[in-house]
Amino acid sequence: MIEKTYDAASLEPRIAERWEEADAFRAGAGAKPGAEPYSIVIPPPNVTGSLHIGHALNNTLQDVLVRFERMRGKNVLWQPGMDHAGIATQMVVERQLRERKEPGRRDMGREAFVERIWQWKEESGGTILGQLRRLGASCDWSRERFTMDEGLSEAVRTVFVDLYDKGLIYKDKRLVNWDPKLLTAISDLEVEQQDVKGHLWHFRYPIEGETFDPENPASFITVATTRPETMLGDTGVAVNGADERYQALVGKHVRLPLVGRLIPIVADDYADPEAGSGAVKITPAHDFNDFEVGKRHDLAKINLMTIEAAITLAENEDFLAGLDRTAELEVTIAAIHGLDRFAARAKIVEMMEAGGYLAEIEDHPHTVPHGDRSGVPIEPFLTDQWYVDAKTL
Repeated sequence: MIEKTYDAASLEPRIAERWEEADAFRAGAGAKPGAEPYSIVIPPPNVTGSLHIGHALNNTLQDVLVRFERMRGKNVLWQPGMDHAGIATQMVVERQLRERKEPGRRDMGREAFVERIWQWKEESGGTILGQLRRLGASCDWSRERFTMDEGLSEAVRTVFVDLYDKGLIYKDKRLVNWDPKLLTAISDLEVEQQDVKGHLWHFRYPIEGETFDPENPASFITVATTRPETMLGDTGVAVNGADERYQALVGKHVRLPLVGRLIPIVADDYADPEAGSGAVKITPAHDFNDFEVGKRHDLAKINLMTIEAAITLAENEDFLAGLDRTAELEVTIAAIHGLDRFAARAKIVEMMEAGGYLAEIEDHPHTVPHGDRSGVPIEPFLTDQWYVDAKTL
């Protein structure tokens, strides 16, 4: 007697058991000798949780393909596995440690933390594999892999070295999206733009050879910034070459307030004559656009921050290069060194105002990039990173 309604809970486990007994999904099952191979490597689901409807759709489409080719007699392999999902997994395990009031990853050390990652993989990965099997995915389950398996790690290292030897992988110092909470570079896809009600600070930069007078516009150039904490790393001021207001100043220098560094005034199309004063401070080590301007004009790149986004000045060779250790500089170092970037912002504004360098503060709603997992503002950060020559590949 056939039931009126389909009872998946009672029927499908029995069908799955028969598949298991017949080893129906092993690589090459049912294939003729010398049959054409057909394989799919499953896009490995993250080990951080359970499957969602997108996984169900994606894996159903793969299952349709491999079952079709298996019935055609091909030598079929559907390779299953799971992805360690580095940052996401790290956050899940760290949250568990906090909830259980256990030592954090830095306290326990790398090896112990990696061991906890493996424990979490066994816990969460079992759930995911069970869900895939429950869907009826016809993978060769005897070949299930994890992206942190030693064999896969060795394969990655082998390919990395091979590409490096061929000049297709190289190291370069460039700006990255740096997450100062997770202490890692993240991709553009992991950055969220959030609207904030911020400010635009207008600063006066004294022109070299002129006696600075806040009441005399001929003695300074006004620049505006949403990030005063980076001004100590300025290495240029850009103006548009077609802007008649500044044509006579191109090639001259301004003296960076609080620091004393002489920085050039350069002509660059990046500066918009219609925006603000038309003059733009250039901080190549802390802004992606400024980095490109800096490359065009060979401007120094001064990284002002630690990986935790604290200001570092006292022993920063790039910052101190070419500077006279004046009383003004010593006061700045004593006041700013070691401060968090946002505490440094407030202190710098205070010091600029005291020196007569603060021209104006205006409300300025704008977007600020945040890490999609950490939720903190991302810092454009100058660091050595590995890159692949994708064009040649």
